[in-house]
Amino acid sequence: MKEQEHWEKVYQSKQPDAVSWFQEHATRSLEIIRSIGANPESGIIDVGGGASTLVDDLFSDGFKRVSVLDLSASALDVARQRLGPRGDRVGWIAGDIRNIDLPEQAFDIWHDRAVFHFLTDPVDRRAYVEQVMRSVKLGGHVIVATFAPDGPEQCSGLPVARYDHGQLHGECEPAFELLEHASEEHKTPWGPVQHFVYCHCLKPH
Repeated sequence: MKEQEHWEKVYQSKQPDAVSWFQEHATRSLEIIRSIGANPESGIIDVGGGASTLVDDLFSDGFKRVSVLDLSASALDVARQRLGPRGDRVGWIAGDIRNIDLPEQAFDIWHDRAVFHFLTDPVDRRAYVEQVMRSVKLGGHVIVATFAPDGPEQCSGLPVARYDHGQLHGECEPAFELLEHASEEHKTPWGPVQHFVYCHCLKPH
């Protein structure tokens, strides 16, 4: 798979803090997740989480049931090694969100700051939404972030789609209730700023 080879090469050749999307802490994501008021037993999946530190901070917040999915097994290994013994408590899932077999009605919170804007083909976006509909519990929360309209046109050498919050909400699922949207100015490790948009939706009962 071409995409998998690409991301394996990225994580095998670069340090985790030497990629444009690196965040010491996923501050905006954490703010939204904390606002939900979920309990420690809530199931959370970080889609495209790779080497992100979000899982570390979720554990620090007391969450016990965290899964991280990424196309790159190498990225997951970076996070697992960083967490040490705590990594044994994570559900590590290596696979393609478009076709991986996720458990049904398993997650209370779906988080993605890294995948959706790479899905430039409508067929792939539909497959993604079908995964959300199947694997997120009724009444569960869906948090998706992408590059904003004035964000970059490429990331890691790959084309991306850019959205405002209305477009992103419409792509995710019109039946979802949009609870809030937010913006983020992400400063890359070497200085330039990238603009992101976040949508926080509720999956219908």
